[in-house]
Parts: sequence; structure tokens; C-alpha cells
Amino acid sequence: MDRLIRSGFTEDMTEHASQRRPILVLGGTGKTGRRVAARLADLGLPVRIGSRSGRPSFDWADQATWPAALPDVAAVYIVYYPDLAFPGAAETVEAFANLAVRSGVRRLVLLSGRGEEGALRAEQAVRETGADWTIVRASWFDQNFSEHFLLDPVLSGEIALPASAVAEPFVDTEDVAAVAVAALTEEGHAARLYEVTGPRLLTFADAAAEIAAATGRDIRFVQVSPQEYAAAAATHGVPAEEVSALTELFTTVLDGRNAYLADGVRQALGREPVDFADYARRTAATGVWSV
Repeated sequence: MDRLIRSGFTEDMTEHASQRRPILVLGGTGKTGRRVAARLADLGLPVRIGSRSGRPSFDWADQATWPAALPDVAAVYIVYYPDLAFPGAAETVEAFANLAVRSGVRRLVLLSGRGEEGALRAEQAVRETGADWTIVRASWFDQNFSEHFLLDPVLSGEIALPASAVAEPFVDTEDVAAVAVAALTEEGHAARLYEVTGPRLLTFADAAAEIAAATGRDIRFVQVSPQEYAAAAATHGVPAEEVSALTELFTTVLDGRNAYLADGVRQALGREPVDFADYARRTAATGVWSV
């Protein structure tokens, strides 16, 4: 465990647990949300999953579903789907965050993204709610290569993206979840911005090489144009709005603005973040990249 929850397991959260006040985890079945929910459950805290398949159901696109998820909630982990870079995302997060505070929620932890204008607007909206807030601003997830849109390219042996040789400090979602849980359950994280990255910069070619080394397979990175990428993604069934947003992210966010390390993991947890090579070895051992 990243921190032993002794006296650090706050009186505030102990009270929440004894009164069975749940922590609402939005995106609770997603890459970071399910890890946050599992860690909270391991601490013995009641968890409410906010997703379309949850009970009650929560849908970002349907505000009528929001109130039913909030009664008696002590804190909320806010993950917006599909992405804070999408048009209208910040306004939607603002509406939900204000509703949460009006419903009695005292603590909000927002998962944000580096270098995204929409994410910055959402961060400001959460700050202005009057709740105890924490921002977890993350770089690209390691797990995009094993749990999301880059899994099939890895399995095919060719990762074709409209990304240049600009490096990115890929971060392990286990680290993101650990920081979020600390912010949700411990004192000392209110009004803090944690910019979380991995411990070194890698290009997508570097990442492909790390996965190849961990799997013993031939996996290479190929740079393609945004138009080629969009066409290929569409043929693989990626929704048009996601194709557009991903293409925008690759051509703007990966322009070098995020090519630096940050120490949010160490600030929040008192340790260094997981390296991409360790993630690759751990993931390869699960067989998810086996063909």
C-alpha cells in the first residue's frame, strides 16, 4: 500500500465509513475508476459506482440520472467520459460538481489531462464549487497500450499513430488511482494540484520497443498522417467523435507541450512513480499481449 493508513486515515473519513456514507466513483468501470473503487473497498470504505451499468445508473449525457447517484455521498472521484477535451465537457462537469455540492458532497477529486484547454476549464469549475477539491492531472496512460485503443495495434505488431518523435512521460494508472484514493481518504490534499507522470520521457517508438522487449515479439511504431489515422480508426469501428478527438489530441497535445516530468506522485504518495518498463513486464506476464 502506498501509505499506511494509520492516523492518516482521517477522522473525517472514519466517520463517513461508520455512517456508511459512500464515495461515488464516476467512471467506476474504467481504467482508473475501477482501480480507485477496488482500493477504496480494500480500505473497508463503502463505494458507489457511477456508470451507465451501475445501480443507480449514471450517464454523463443524461442529467436526469445524476441526482440518484448523490444521496449521502461523502466524496466524489470525477472522471468525465469520453474526455475533457471534448466540446461541452467543462460545462457538464461544472453542472455536476455544483449539484454534488448542493447535495452535501464535501470532497471532489477530478481526473484531468495535461495540456488540454477543456481540462483546464473543468479544473477551474471544480475549484469554484466551494468543496474541498483536488486535481489529479495525468499524462497519457500506460494502460492505453493494454486496455484501450492501442491494444489491437500492439497485438498486430504495428502501432500506427499521427505522433512525432516528441516524448511523453506515460503514467501507470495504478499510480493515478493511488493518488486519487489518497486525496479521497486522507487529510492534506485539499486545494492541491497533483500533476502525475511516469519517471522518464519516452516516444511512442520507445514505448513500442519496451513492449517488444517485455513480450519477446516484434512490435514497431509507424508514424502516419492524421488523415490516415482517422481513416484507419473509422474502419475499426471507433466512433467518429472519438476519432476526431483522438486525432486532435495527437496533433496538438503531443506537440511537445507535455515533454517534461512532474512530481505529483511523489508529492501525494512519498514515492517515485512506476516506470514504463515495469508496467510492460507486469502486463506481459498477464498474457494480454500474447498472440
